[in-house]
Amino acid sequence: MQIRECKVNHITNPLGYKMEKTVFSWIVDGIKVTESRLKIWESENLVKDTGWGILNNLATSVELELKPRKCYRWQVQVRNLEGEELISEVQWFETGKQREPWTARWITCSNEEKRLPIFQKRVLLNDVKEIISARLYICGLGLFEVYIDEKKVGEEYMAPGCHSYNYYVQSRVYDVTKQVTSDCKLAVLMGDGWYKGRFDFEKFSDPFYGNEYALIAELHVTYVDGTEKVIITDDSWLVERSNILFSGIYDGEIVDDTLPKLPMEKTSLLEKEMPPIEDRLSIPVTVHEHFIPKIINTPKGEVVLDIGQNLAGIFQLRVKEKAGRKIHLQFGEVLQDGNFYRDNLRTAKAEYIYISDGKEHILKPHFTFYGYRYVKVEGISDCESENFTALAIYSDVTLRGKIHTGNELINQLISNTVWGMKSNFVDIPTDCPQRDERMGWTGDTQAFSETACFLADTYAFYRKYLYDMAKEQEARGGIVPDVVPAFRMKRGCSVWGDATCIIPWNMYIYSGDMSILEEHYESMVAWLAYIQKIDGDNHGWRNVFHYGDWLALDAPCRGVSQTRGGTDEGFIADVCYRKSALITAKVATLLGKAEDAKYYNELAEKILQGIREEFFSFTGRCCISTQTAALLTWKEKLNDRDRARKILKELLDNNRNMLSTGFVGTPLLCETLVEQGMVEEAFKLLLNEEYPGWLYAVKLGATTIWERWNSLDETGHISSTGMNSLNHYTYGSITGWIWKDVAGMHVNENVPGFKHVRIAPQVNWKLKFLEAEYPSASGTYEVSWKIEDIRHLTVKIVVPNDCSATIELPLSDREAFEVDAGKYEYTYETTKEIAYIYSTADKLKILMAEEDVRRLLQAEISDVEYLASYTGEYPLRETLINLDYTKEFISNLDELLREIY
Repeated sequence: MQIRECKVNHITNPLGYKMEKTVFSWIVDGIKVTESRLKIWESENLVKDTGWGILNNLATSVELELKPRKCYRWQVQVRNLEGEELISEVQWFETGKQREPWTARWITCSNEEKRLPIFQKRVLLNDVKEIISARLYICGLGLFEVYIDEKKVGEEYMAPGCHSYNYYVQSRVYDVTKQVTSDCKLAVLMGDGWYKGRFDFEKFSDPFYGNEYALIAELHVTYVDGTEKVIITDDSWLVERSNILFSGIYDGEIVDDTLPKLPMEKTSLLEKEMPPIEDRLSIPVTVHEHFIPKIINTPKGEVVLDIGQNLAGIFQLRVKEKAGRKIHLQFGEVLQDGNFYRDNLRTAKAEYIYISDGKEHILKPHFTFYGYRYVKVEGISDCESENFTALAIYSDVTLRGKIHTGNELINQLISNTVWGMKSNFVDIPTDCPQRDERMGWTGDTQAFSETACFLADTYAFYRKYLYDMAKEQEARGGIVPDVVPAFRMKRGCSVWGDATCIIPWNMYIYSGDMSILEEHYESMVAWLAYIQKIDGDNHGWRNVFHYGDWLALDAPCRGVSQTRGGTDEGFIADVCYRKSALITAKVATLLGKAEDAKYYNELAEKILQGIREEFFSFTGRCCISTQTAALLTWKEKLNDRDRARKILKELLDNNRNMLSTGFVGTPLLCETLVEQGMVEEAFKLLLNEEYPGWLYAVKLGATTIWERWNSLDETGHISSTGMNSLNHYTYGSITGWIWKDVAGMHVNENVPGFKHVRIAPQVNWKLKFLEAEYPSASGTYEVSWKIEDIRHLTVKIVVPNDCSATIELPLSDREAFEVDAGKYEYTYETTKEIAYIYSTADKLKILMAEEDVRRLLQAEISDVEYLASYTGEYPLRETLINLDYTKEFISNLDELLREIY
């Protein structure tokens, strides 16, 4: 029995975070809680005692008048009906500056010298008094790293992060109690970053936010007697020039250790009006996994390091070369014909250049990161793999969900999705981590956000992103720009902009914390108001630019550079408009805004009528014949769902059970098929190893999710270079379906946070078994199933403390039933054979859609491809009889087909 996962605003022991609201959460194991109590202290003073009562362990909001720069301790107690009690360990959170005015001033330096500046100050403290605490409150633009006596403070990279600098900048707070001494040097290395460097979708070279380095800092030192000394940034600080000649997000770093020392420079006060400084929301970007590479000598004679995993990260490299020697590292995602390749990075140089001073050094970049698996090395006389370590960096989200199956290709697909998320969670949810883009595309993360909620505790991460989104919307009259932060992007469109409604809704139902809905509701309303303004009385929203079913394969115009799908973009726009209205209505209801809820439900109904009038026939058939249109019709209940199901099945059958969906349709595909009872079709899509399909990339060695279904062609060559990332997580949304339908964990939006779930796994012979563990906001669920033989199955389920579940056993005639917390195991005979048994009674097109079956038929029937072209709709047996094949041949063929599971 224990109380664990104690968090404030979904962060463990937060230091210096934005605390306009304090929401406490925790998980209790081993006791059925009837009452809880929360106590909060500032120093020795009890500032809040909720008393015993019913508290929501998923999100208990406590109103506190928090003081700036103060540490608060808190503890939660719980008890059951029998009077047994548990008490948590003491937790803490510490406020930042809050809204306290800064006594420090923004300072800057000359831009004429290109070497990156190191702002510094000699700190002299009382050498008699004992220091009890020291906190550094700081913000530096573009990016900064803090050093005390040459030792880096903290483990964070890329501070203060990527955000909408026009509207606010984030401060950091560092506990430097153990690092400051009575006489020490405080130094801040500055870099360009997103604020000052080249970073823009439109390829502008000039910085968008600012052209100067800017630093503000306050070091508060408290002595044991309660007195305090404050060191602030002012024009007494000096600037030393580093040996870093260049550092940029896209292009990497250049370091020259042969450069001479330059005279110290004076700083100056920055007279420019700066945006308001706010306590941080960004969770830290830190180093996680480490990889030692293997060395490849390519056919071109290149020395290339292969770390075995595509990722976003930096590196450390031990070198000792003669003075003046140039070491050049270049980073890429893939080899071509065994040689180093990176043309798909477009204009991003993604390099690291070092000029040696003849001494041994350990090199590590400061203000850049790379999306890479391969490193081309030049200038190292004896390259040894153990001298290089790849360092994966990403925001410090708590990873949680784990799934393992008996199919290694599926396991690799899941791993690829996880690495796609890690690689694109560098402070903001990006589209890709390698080329000259790396921007917070709203459509990409909207499509992936539910999957991300299974893979990690994303609440704090997405909360910061949505805060930026709200700032951008406020400045744009409700428009959600295509990327957040927006930089120069002004446009807003469907699907992408609907992220402002969809992401917070997913956060709520997976966390059980309504705070994000309270914070972001006005942004949802503003987005819908913007669409209404454009839509007017003549459906104008349909006619503005929309990306639609981006990168779908059913566009009328084909080609390697094709990006637009075949589903009418006005249709998609209206459907998503309605979806956002319905979500906003649900949020309004939860927030007690009954009139708003009524208004948005009526708006949704009005949009639906317009959709039916424009895009459906009088008989209820959707006039857009694409997989995505059929999926949306079913999923959003737009019209005749039976007709939509039939159309979707026909479209799949006619496409050899291959998908043709893009960013809109793909996340819905397998989930909708299961809802429609087409479980076999869903698994065929999942398990397809040919193009287009998820396992096509896996078979070609992918370790992340690709941007395109054919980012590489069958020979392993890049299919196009204009827009082609090998680390793009959107299509990884299939892993969310694996969680929901293969593991069977369905969140209940009426009982959010996994307090009550529906567990309804789907099994497949080719997976053999599945083991899933999901540490939800309410506790850890476990689901496993194992195929014992073709007619027997074992299912094991663990429901965590104080939770309940509705269980639907797969291939069982037992009706759904309810269980409370506990461990459950069921071994039973299934209602039908678990593997699909093929026979000549199947339609030929169904048989030809299965790769192993198709190979068998090609070997046994010489003209089967020709037959499939005109008799595919008919059972194979009927065709063979009409062609005078013998009964013995047909019987033998049936026996061969039965052996293919």
